Amino acid sequence: MITEFIQIFSRDLDKLTSEISEFREENDLWQTTGSIKNSAGNLCLHLVGNLRTYIGKNLGSDSYVRDREAEFTLMNIPKEKLLQQVEEAKRIVKATLGQMQEEALTETYPENVLGQEMTTGFFLMHLSAHLSYHLGQINYLRRALKQ
Repeated sequence: MITEFIQIFSRDLDKLTSEISEFREENDLWQTTGSIKNSAGNLCLHLVGNLRTYIGKNLGSDSYVRDREAEFTLMNIPKEKLLQQVEEAKRIVKATLGQMQEEALTETYPENVLGQEMTTGFFLMHLSAHLSYHLGQINYLRRALKQ
């Protein structure tokens, strides 16, 4: 399953890179429309912070210090810097998962994030679904802003 997790996270982080790259106007990365509250740029920062914390730091040796509030309040970060952060998150996720043993998936995840004890495998599935959910939001927002 570790190999599959690496493939899924790599695929979806590549898709995040693609989605962010497809914003023609950098300013649009920080725009919302209608009742949408979070910009694509902020969702990108949120995903990077989430994965670097819950995979890189908690399961690996990444010394990342998360500022969750900043993920939703920072603005106007250049597209190139966002893309670098996604690439760094992908590198860290792959390295961390690549050093794990299969039996680690059945161990209790080291932090109670969802209000209940869970296995590392369960939480990795949750993180993958979380990434996919926000990736869909970014895609929808990008297309909505083109009109």
